[in-house]
Amino acid sequence: MKILITGDKGQLGSQVLDILYKGVSELGKIHDIYINSEILGTDKKELDITSLERVRKLLQHFKPDVLINTSAYTNVDGCESNKDLAFKVNALGARNLAIVCEEIGAKLIHVSTDYVFDGRYSIPQREYDLPNPISIYGKTKYLGEEYIKQFCTKYFIVRTAWLYGYNGKNFVKTIIKAAKEKRYLEVVDDQKGNPTNAEDLAYHILKIALTDEYGIYHCTGKGQCSWYDFACRIVEYAGMDCHVKPIKSNEIKRAAKRPANSSLDNMMLRCIVGDETREWEEALAEFIHNYK
Repeated sequence: MKILITGDKGQLGSQVLDILYKGVSELGKIHDIYINSEILGTDKKELDITSLERVRKLLQHFKPDVLINTSAYTNVDGCESNKDLAFKVNALGARNLAIVCEEIGAKLIHVSTDYVFDGRYSIPQREYDLPNPISIYGKTKYLGEEYIKQFCTKYFIVRTAWLYGYNGKNFVKTIIKAAKEKRYLEVVDDQKGNPTNAEDLAYHILKIALTDEYGIYHCTGKGQCSWYDFACRIVEYAGMDCHVKPIKSNEIKRAAKRPANSSLDNMMLRCIVGDETREWEEALAEFIHNYK
């Protein structure tokens, strides 16, 4: 099997590579079929996904059986002022990969986001719920999903939320760093979601990749909380002396709107390959133990 990963320097792409090389994750062993796989990791220097010509050249040369796209422009506020860049990476990039994967018969696994929903509902969103993004980030990611459905037949769209991993920037690392420096933090308590360890997501992506059960999947940590709850657990598990105060979203000036409740339900995952994701607090505790 040949596997190509885009965004291999990011927190998810690097985690997928790490599990493939080790053959095991924190959730367990991966399938033996991956042992002798030929793996190619690429970042934007090696593959500019916004260029159809460059995508076609690399993919037709390497001819992957599976392409895992973890590339994205994820700066939610930055997307509001850099609309063209957000469109090129999140939408056209996905389109280009879909077009060429269809040409060479490759499976495409594309990572999307909880921000395709508007967050108006009190219950976690399922795969059959209709997206209604309220930010440029969410809109461009949703358009990327639509392009994939339009141009590719062998696709898995995997939506996740509140992702954190050992590489790259994320909320967990930001809170730990800020708690060391300030000893006092203010975090919003009126936005809810599912904290997701990149290890859990990477493990399930590799499970899904071995099937022909194409479609849209949600894959997040089990349970939901607010950013305030999340921050409190981070400080607690890291054993830090820091006071966390809850505040409201309207007390912070941000360019992009955030969904009030972007929690997802892993219904497709449960029904097709089985949902082995950990409770978000359990996964967070292990992450902080390993990170420290």
